[in-house]
Amino acid sequence: MRIAIAFDCLFPWTKGGGERLYRQFAEEFVAAGHEVTYLTRLQWDEEPVIEGIKIVAVSQDRNLYDANGVRTIGPALRYAYGLAKHLRANRRNYDAVLVSAVPSTNVLAVRAALIGSKVAVDVDWLEVWRPDQWRAYSGPVIGRVAGLLQWVAAKLSPIASCHSQLHARRLEAGGLRGRAIVSHGLIDPREDVEPNPTVTSPPRVVYVGRHIADKRVETLPAAIAEARKSIPDLEATIFGEGTSRAAVLAEIDRLGLRDVVRTPGFVSQQELDEGIRTAAVLVNPSQREGYGLVVVESCAVGTPVVLVEGDDNAAVELVEPGVNGQVAKSTAGIGAAIVDVVKQGEALRKSTHDWYARVSKTNTVRASARQILERLVQASALR
Repeated sequence: MRIAIAFDCLFPWTKGGGERLYRQFAEEFVAAGHEVTYLTRLQWDEEPVIEGIKIVAVSQDRNLYDANGVRTIGPALRYAYGLAKHLRANRRNYDAVLVSAVPSTNVLAVRAALIGSKVAVDVDWLEVWRPDQWRAYSGPVIGRVAGLLQWVAAKLSPIASCHSQLHARRLEAGGLRGRAIVSHGLIDPREDVEPNPTVTSPPRVVYVGRHIADKRVETLPAAIAEARKSIPDLEATIFGEGTSRAAVLAEIDRLGLRDVVRTPGFVSQQELDEGIRTAAVLVNPSQREGYGLVVVESCAVGTPVVLVEGDDNAAVELVEPGVNGQVAKSTAGIGAAIVDVVKQGEALRKSTHDWYARVSKTNTVRASARQILERLVQASALR
């Protein structure tokens, strides 16, 4: 088939779990023998080249977020317009479209452009938000509009896929006419990374991700200070940057942890991989995760994880307490969870990697891509 993937971000020019997922989907579709075009926005200085994948920029915005890390309306609308214009002009050049529902305007653009065509469409949902989440994120007016657009997009999803039971339940309760495909998983087995069975001394906590409000990175210094009461030589590295970075640094200074906590910002993939591999525990205090790829990457090298319970945190579905980490009841419990994980030492590292070895046989990106391809092929055959 000739397949278009529609998402306004493309890895590695922009970084994040969704970006990596759709890049991998594109590569898996190509590996399965299909022609793939990636419809995105301009986010590079030199023309990007990805073997086997045609890249088309349908909008020009370089920035998607405001100073507070909130997606702005303008770039979303311009991307949706460019997407609709491209698909309308090229509707005979595609047999199927995989469109990300982040943001929902993408779905409306695709469905409007393809009215009356025989192009099969899968709407992929990284997350499904509650109405109050939209209002908190975008304000009372725009938030209500965004919530309504999400409901309409669900109604307009002929095939829908998502990546956690949490969001499948919300999608089916929030407008979807049928049943969502819940992917087997988003694990990308890597043969080039060796697990680390030993706890590096001194033990070190690591965080990987953006510094934005939902991630609650600023809670980590206090958790590290609390854990150091039981593990005095505990250190930490907080990777990444973002709008809450100043608050993170302020907390480190307030608690006198400048010699204990490193904040190198964004680093090379090699340095990041080594940081996770040699950590005693990976901690993510986020209150909202659509899946949690970094959890899988950490477990792949035997590094257990600590997450925090939350109504919007689908990543906790990946943690089996006592097997590959712990789930704290709240951010106040992160310090105690760190102590518990670190003190279990090599035994927990072994069971963490064993967990990864078990689930990586079935819960893969390839399995998810093949699930979606099967539905698209079926839908295309019926048209």
